[in-house]
Amino acid sequence: MMPANSTPHGEFTLPLALRLGNVDISNRRMKLLEAVHTTGSISGAAKTIGMTYKAAWDAIDVINNLGAEPVVVTQHGGAGGGGALLTPYGAGLIDSFSKLTALQNQLMALFAAHDIDLIHDLRSILMKTSARNTFSGTVKSLTKGAVNSEVVLTIQGEDTLTAIITNTSAENMNLAVGSAAFALIKSSFVIVSQAPVTTSARNQLCGTVERITDGAVNAEIVIKLAGGNLVTAMITEGSTKELGLAVGDKACALIKASHIIVGVDH
Repeated sequence: MMPANSTPHGEFTLPLALRLGNVDISNRRMKLLEAVHTTGSISGAAKTIGMTYKAAWDAIDVINNLGAEPVVVTQHGGAGGGGALLTPYGAGLIDSFSKLTALQNQLMALFAAHDIDLIHDLRSILMKTSARNTFSGTVKSLTKGAVNSEVVLTIQGEDTLTAIITNTSAENMNLAVGSAAFALIKSSFVIVSQAPVTTSARNQLCGTVERITDGAVNAEIVIKLAGGNLVTAMITEGSTKELGLAVGDKACALIKASHIIVGVDH
């Protein structure tokens, strides 16, 4: 779904986000801009929305880099971090965002009145990405380390995927146990084995070969998991012949946790 609102400020889309160039500025980052306008500082805005000072600065830098004009201007100060103001361009973004938020709330209320409750599923189905493997799931656990976080997602059929992402990324996405998230995996990152093996790969998903598509150099192997999910792997024709797999055979997909990209749609 896309509202008819395309301006020099960028293009607003549903689920509500601002697209500057080819990058979406999330709802949370728009809330950060609103908080900057209200508090007059980056540190105050970060505290208001529960974001760390560094993450807030990183977000402001990204937004300023993507905008047609600067969105936030800052004055460096002392321990408080100095002041920050929205430019007229930034104020225009916030004004449009507020108006569209109100319209979106009205639209969602209309959906609720008509028992249309599959909006998240529609977003999942319509999402476009170059990764051959895209799964919609729920955060089962989130374990933070010194630098990285381990995210375990429960996907369709109760299969789970474990991903390792930076703490900053987990915070920027506002990940928490029970929140919805996507897992994206390039087919070239998937290793195929005939049976479960001892490996350092955190993810070992076993099922049945659904189909094999041979190419001049590589072959595409699709493995159907017990829960119904399909995992696509791209391996060399030589490896395919060595494995001797055929449709209907048992096979496992091995995926390193660091090779999984986690995303959210807000």
